[in-house]
Amino acid sequence: MNPSKTILITGCSSGIGYVTAVELRKRGHNVIASARKPEDVARLSQEGFTAVQLDLADSDSIRQAVRQVVALTDGRIDALFNNGAFGQPGAVEDLSRDVLRFQFETNFFGTHELTNLLIPIMRQQGHGRIIYNSSVLGFVAMTYRGAYNASKFALEGLADTLRLELHGSNIHVSLIEPGPILSNFRKNAFELYKKNIDSANSVHKEIYKNMEERLQKEGPVAPFTLPAEAVAEKVIHALEAKRPKLRYYVTFPTYLFGFLKRILPVSWMDGLLRKA
Repeated sequence: MNPSKTILITGCSSGIGYVTAVELRKRGHNVIASARKPEDVARLSQEGFTAVQLDLADSDSIRQAVRQVVALTDGRIDALFNNGAFGQPGAVEDLSRDVLRFQFETNFFGTHELTNLLIPIMRQQGHGRIIYNSSVLGFVAMTYRGAYNASKFALEGLADTLRLELHGSNIHVSLIEPGPILSNFRKNAFELYKKNIDSANSVHKEIYKNMEERLQKEGPVAPFTLPAEAVAEKVIHALEAKRPKLRYYVTFPTYLFGFLKRILPVSWMDGLLRKA
């Protein structure tokens, strides 16, 4: 087992963030678990985590969280796992500018701001790991997920550029690209769908009816769904390995679509993605 490292994880209220925090703590790492809601921060603290409140859609919250983390760690931060994110469902033509902006505030802009606040610390100490939780939807697009697709495509472009720019700094950048994972993602997405999509007046209203059923189903709805521990395993490697990978695929669909995108004409790939 590697020496203990200090890692900040965003989005630890449940799902991938929470499970990863638990698994890394088991391995002896100093985990700082963050969450958006104060009640989740309190629960994490009761479970023995060092927990801070961090809302990626709020710059003041991000800066305050970084100040707390620096104070808690005496300025040493070995790694950041950018996990916090959500998915806004809906057809692209039904997404208002404000709804799309809100998707990006958390998934992209907040993640970027937090990362940029921690890079100088990593540069000064001479090492660091920046791990982004992307998605299979960060490199292939699927219908009615346009806002989430766009945020993850943007995140991948930013992470790839950052990796090139950090070359020689001993700060490693890794992207994790899960497919279907058991979490509260669909439940949260359904609430956003109801709030932000006018399905009754949409040309997509018949398709939305089927989507609503899917979003409300309990348990896995897609083949090859894996538990959040599958992502945690990749984070462990990205954190501990001497040479972390640039990309980590998680779940069979990610491997499949990654392969098909390389070999199929775009029109063929579109046909498959429309049916997926």
